[in-house]
Amino acid sequence: MNELVNAINGVIWSPALIYLCLGAGLFFSVMTRFAQLRHFKEMLKLLLNNSSSDKGISSFQALAVSLSGRVGVGNIAGVAAAIGFGGPGAVFWMWVVAFLGASTAYVESTLGQLYKVEQNGQYRGGPAYYFERCLGWKPLGVLFAVSAIIGCGLFLPGVQANAVGDAAVRIFGEGAMVDTAFGLVGTNKLITLAVILMILGFIIFGGIRRIANFTQIVVPFMALGYIIMALVVVFLNLDKLPGVFSLIISDAFTAQAGLGAAIGWGVKRGIYSNEAGQGTGPHAAAAAEVDHPAQQGLVQAFSVYVDTLFVCTATALMILITQQYNVAGTLTDGTFIVQNVAANTEISSPAFTQLALLQVFGDFGSIFVGLALFFFAFTTILAYYYITETNVAYLNSLFGDKLPLWLFKLALMFMVAYGAVNSAGYIWTIGDIGVGMMAWINVLGILLIFFLHKPTIRCLRDYEAQKKAGGPITFDPLKLGIKNATFWEERAKKQQDQSE
Repeated sequence: MNELVNAINGVIWSPALIYLCLGAGLFFSVMTRFAQLRHFKEMLKLLLNNSSSDKGISSFQALAVSLSGRVGVGNIAGVAAAIGFGGPGAVFWMWVVAFLGASTAYVESTLGQLYKVEQNGQYRGGPAYYFERCLGWKPLGVLFAVSAIIGCGLFLPGVQANAVGDAAVRIFGEGAMVDTAFGLVGTNKLITLAVILMILGFIIFGGIRRIANFTQIVVPFMALGYIIMALVVVFLNLDKLPGVFSLIISDAFTAQAGLGAAIGWGVKRGIYSNEAGQGTGPHAAAAAEVDHPAQQGLVQAFSVYVDTLFVCTATALMILITQQYNVAGTLTDGTFIVQNVAANTEISSPAFTQLALLQVFGDFGSIFVGLALFFFAFTTILAYYYITETNVAYLNSLFGDKLPLWLFKLALMFMVAYGAVNSAGYIWTIGDIGVGMMAWINVLGILLIFFLHKPTIRCLRDYEAQKKAGGPITFDPLKLGIKNATFWEERAKKQQDQSE
């Protein structure tokens, strides 16, 4: 089974997908005239929009929900894996994919907002919706919805749950060992799992507003706290900082860990972490209450910066400044290009980060990593559930409510339990398959939408023109030649009727 999973992962994460994601990010950056730079101040301003309704959430809440998906185990264990398998240069390629990916995030999230619908009193949207409504291709929408349900509902929660279980062990120890069908499992991990399942069940059975209310409090707090810890490490080692940046940049273009390995692991873990192009961000973006689709696209572009340029960089600097890492020669031969810590230190885990904080803060550093993992992973599971729910709702809209949502809630909770008691390496590979499936479909789909219709560029130009004219900000898709954006068509008609 393990060999089969690795073989499938090797096909999905071929160099073709890696360069497709980088190429798409570069293409959209050029086409939007690097909107991720030009509108940086506007992104910050839009974050303050707290307008919400009974059907939708505020821009900040949508950012918090999407960040809860982006800021997860990938920011701690994923960065460590990128360095451990790709060398310090992989961090540079994570930065590249984040900068370019911000434009991809703008495009996909604007599409999510543009083609959203109202279902059962809630705003719904995402790749499945915009593939159907913009391209008119229901089969492509169904294909993405099924992939998202498999990826976010079954494959990806296990990665996060595995980290939650490990976090409990780091804080409380293993406890007494219990013989289970999955091998020996510590009682502290089992108790933590039971608590997580109870809290998770309470929140996911409460819908998007309960998820949004929870994440808007937890996500900013945990991200800021983590960055502050990293800044303390950097401040105490300011003399080493120039050397670390020099190492990252020089190693990105040398054969120390292999240029292909650096690019491959940097892009793979970068996409896994910031989710740009993966098609997950548009689901939360569609739920936001905004005046113009481009506004939420810009907000979601900013979330990529928060995830990779802030949180992932914080992890990388802590690991590299304290030199608590190894660089593997290959995945199988057990050799190391660089070995600074014990050979049995697991690369695909938060171990490097834990060791880095241990060097500066002692035992408190280990406990802090455990707490950070707990909150990062738990909020990401919530985001995965919301994506699953949205895609189940899409399929039900086509096939007449034949898919009971409670069944998918139970399936996700089962996968959380399964992931918590299994080995990290195997679970990470399954998670990579889930990410890769959605990325292939979404990136090719949004490129096709651009070449056929260009709705996101029309939205951006319209928004820029209104801002330049001093407002007010309104949106009428028909005036821009955008069809099937029925939510916005009806809204524009109502606004026109009210003005008359």
